[in-house]
Amino acid sequence: MATIFLYEIAGTAMLTLLGGGVVANVILGKTKGNAGGWLLINFGWGLAVFAGVYTAYKTGAHINPAVTVGLLASGAPEYAPGIAVNFGNTIAYFLAELIGAFIGAVLAWLSYKNHYDHETDAGTILGTFSTGPEIRHRGWNLVTEIIATFVLVFIIVMFGNTPSGLGPLAVALLVVSIGASLGGPTGYAINPARDLGPRLAHAILPIPHKGGSDWGYSWVPIVGPLIGGALGGLVGAAL
Repeated sequence: MATIFLYEIAGTAMLTLLGGGVVANVILGKTKGNAGGWLLINFGWGLAVFAGVYTAYKTGAHINPAVTVGLLASGAPEYAPGIAVNFGNTIAYFLAELIGAFIGAVLAWLSYKNHYDHETDAGTILGTFSTGPEIRHRGWNLVTEIIATFVLVFIIVMFGNTPSGLGPLAVALLVVSIGASLGGPTGYAINPARDLGPRLAHAILPIPHKGGSDWGYSWVPIVGPLIGGALGGLVGAAL
């Protein structure tokens, strides 16, 4: 469990530091990357995954509870070499991923502290921490997150059947593809920890003009990815 906590916290923190950082760079005012566009965010998040996976290599680099659930559903005997699939280890992954996501969001906020202090739009501030829908319809938003996370976990499982030698780069490119193709409706959380950890940071941090944390929507990027991850693991294992 100590290994799980160390590497999954570090890997998920790296993920949300760089992922949250690219969103802040694009949508906060007076940054070098202001108005850089959706594709910059897509590639930034893909490379954030790349860095996070390398950081958490020793625990299989889940850095996402949906991936953990997908591997559990697939019937895999181990989460990573030497780490058995059992209740205690599963909970350790979940907690470590959530803690890491929170830490990464705080670090991203510190990196852009002056820009947050000058931002007056509450929606823009929240958008650098957590996801939100462009058209709010929780049922269809849930469907989008299920489909996008299914693609993530299913393809990750299939990577194991077709080794390419690309390693973390393959997952990074997959995340770029999901963002570009399926990210438009909801901002593609595809990771409960990535959304909940930074949303908690948003609620706690002393950010001027931040407004509420949209807890009424927060269950969608948790439930949707968990369902999609489980389905991805089941279908991937069956093929």
